[in-house]
Amino acid sequence: MSGLWRLLACTLACCLAASAGRAESSGTGVNETFRISGFGTLGAVRTTSDDVEFVRDLSQARGASTEWSAKTDSMLGLQADWQPSPKWQVTLQGLSRYRFDRTFRPEFSWAFIKYQPDPNISLRVGRLGTEFFMQADSRWVGYSFLSVRPPGDYFWYLPFHVIDGADASLNQVLGEGVLRSKLFYGISRGKAPLADEQWNISGSPMLGGYLEYQHGPWTGRLGYASIRFAHDLPLAPMLAAAGVPLSAQDARLLRLEGRRSHYYSLGLVYDQGPVLVKAMLNQIDQGTLALEDSSAAYLLAGYRVGPWTPYLGVSRVYSRRAGQAQGPVVAAVRAESHSNQKTVFLGARWDFSRDLALKAQWDRVRGRPSSVFPYRMEIPGRWDGKVDVFSLSLDFVF
Repeated sequence: MSGLWRLLACTLACCLAASAGRAESSGTGVNETFRISGFGTLGAVRTTSDDVEFVRDLSQARGASTEWSAKTDSMLGLQADWQPSPKWQVTLQGLSRYRFDRTFRPEFSWAFIKYQPDPNISLRVGRLGTEFFMQADSRWVGYSFLSVRPPGDYFWYLPFHVIDGADASLNQVLGEGVLRSKLFYGISRGKAPLADEQWNISGSPMLGGYLEYQHGPWTGRLGYASIRFAHDLPLAPMLAAAGVPLSAQDARLLRLEGRRSHYYSLGLVYDQGPVLVKAMLNQIDQGTLALEDSSAAYLLAGYRVGPWTPYLGVSRVYSRRAGQAQGPVVAAVRAESHSNQKTVFLGARWDFSRDLALKAQWDRVRGRPSSVFPYRMEIPGRWDGKVDVFSLSLDFVF
């Protein structure tokens, strides 16, 4: 965890530097503010099966099984915001979580400059969180979610967490509500684990945007994003380890470099008084024979009773072949991205103190034995597609 201490030291240095700058500019009439905040989760999860390992999303190398594990959901984030004037803001956010390389090495998840010439216009440049789906950019802040984690059936397919680029957003009054729009473009950073190899998604251009309308307790969002992959899957070493050669023809059919995947999403949220309801849909067109296209949805409902919020949800994911597989190697590779399952999850959130929330959740996953994505270490012939997941978490912000 030495990297975490380096992150803390870096954040402290930024704080001291900004404080010094603020002291030097005192009395000059500059309206300057500086703030340090943070968030985190202490989580524990176990399952009822040793035939697969349960992960939070595709970016995690290993997962949880029948022994309690703190790796899956535990994380810590620190954020520094410096606003030298009402129109300018500098934000740095560091995050330590379980990664593709099986470490908790900290990384900068946000590092951007924001310019807001008007209260309804915002321009940002630097490192930004991805917003492929509604609430995707905050999916590491457990305190912001009612459930222990964002529903995996819906969010699993997003190993893309940050881009180096820019975005522009506009808010405008429309009728009795507010219409928000955003466009973004950037270059992806990061890797995703595949067996004992790593798929490099860095350097892949992303673009997208959304339209969101809020009227009273209702918020609806329509979104689109795409990514053009800069690197192929590491299939040659993976197949070689299994004693299967990758022919030139199969490599051509399974090519991912230069191919574009498209992500479509629709979200609706109702939040008023004690009632919170979320409904989300997405469609992913992969544009390659190496990965299956997919559709996913979830519905979550919670009811607040004082500091307690019990909730119930259901999610569904189904993937399918895009065209016919040509040969056993192509079919086998594509089958590794297959999902066909439904999850019913039941839990409760207890906000027992300011900025602290304790959650308990049970997930009942029922799918086909062929539904292996994105589980880790599945045992063919034993995995039957059924597993129960038990989770506890303490979420906090400061």
